[in-house]
Amino acid sequence: MTILVINSGSSSLKFQVIDSENEEVLAKGVCERIGIDGRFTYRTRTGISLKEAVPMKNHTQAVHTLLDTLADPEKGVIKDFREIDVIGHRLVHGGEKFTGSVVITDEVTQAMTECNDLAPLHNPANLVGVEACRKLMPDTLMVGVFDTAFNQTMEPKAFLYGLPYRYYERHRIRRYGFHGISHKYVSRRAAEFMGQDPGRVKTIVCHLGNGASICAVKYGQVVDNSMGFTPLEGLVMGTRCGDVDPGALEFLAKKENLDFAQVLDILNQESGVLGISRNFSSDFRELKDAEIKYNGQAALAREIFAYRVAKYVGSYAAAMNGVDNIVFTAGVGENDSDIRMEICSYLEYLGITIDEVKNRDEAEAFLISDGTSRVNVLVIKTNEELEIAREAAEVARMYR
Repeated sequence: MTILVINSGSSSLKFQVIDSENEEVLAKGVCERIGIDGRFTYRTRTGISLKEAVPMKNHTQAVHTLLDTLADPEKGVIKDFREIDVIGHRLVHGGEKFTGSVVITDEVTQAMTECNDLAPLHNPANLVGVEACRKLMPDTLMVGVFDTAFNQTMEPKAFLYGLPYRYYERHRIRRYGFHGISHKYVSRRAAEFMGQDPGRVKTIVCHLGNGASICAVKYGQVVDNSMGFTPLEGLVMGTRCGDVDPGALEFLAKKENLDFAQVLDILNQESGVLGISRNFSSDFRELKDAEIKYNGQAALAREIFAYRVAKYVGSYAAAMNGVDNIVFTAGVGENDSDIRMEICSYLEYLGITIDEVKNRDEAEAFLISDGTSRVNVLVIKTNEELEIAREAAEVARMYR
């Protein structure tokens, strides 16, 4: 199958065309600044590359632009958009309604709309992309792949808050966990790399980027995820605070005369390593350079981040009563060898020993623990688009 993967944001639309048989990326790109001044970036497997201004007043025009380019006789990778067998849409929040990927129907979009208040920044934007594709390609099968679905195997002991149970019954206030598409791909890729059966190993995936989460995957199913009702819970991140005492927020609001919307903006946009570093940067590469130059706040931000990651890893090893694989992925996890080493320095009690030379490697997948380590520690490049394509192809085969 030829699969078009779509990740729609409020003013952007990322895409990849993937051949499901050999899992090769035929083309990829992004439509940016939709509704503003329009920017289109495109690259094919054969080396054709575009980066140009293209007017796109809405997502429908953005989809039209990418389809025209994909089918262009000189720049394209298909002869006609009808060669696209399936469109796989990345959808952020499916609530408790969706525990797996589904064919997108009117009923599915309605159910997603009912989840909009759970992800007000993401779900409406995802649905705009879906509707744009349905308008231009009404006869093409479309599959929704939810970022929360993989986490739906969490048990009540893991997903319930210590709030009155009636609020869960009335409003479904609970922990959902995010980055599920990445955690699913990486946990299975790690088992494949190690020659293991995914259904027989315990894996902790550390998805460490500007947004970051830890996921405990026991025998192929999620036991726990560090993100909660929203992606704000859990680790200290690029600009998000992570875990914080709600009482401190009331205190802050009173002292600074802030309303709830202002407090949330601080927690989401001004906190994390950006806030700890006194607004120096939310980019871990810049913080690393500053740490080398003896910037104390930058060093503290990175230290706090590593400490919080190690605490979650330790707690998830306890939750699963052991761990076979610990995997680092995403921008920071894949590229920051110093952060990996610092995190692992807290985990020696698990019998972890790191090979410093291997830890400096660069590859799609590699082992950084040495031969004496009782736990495999790996680095795996995440590939959410490929996971979406796989899910879309599987649903399509069952549907047909």
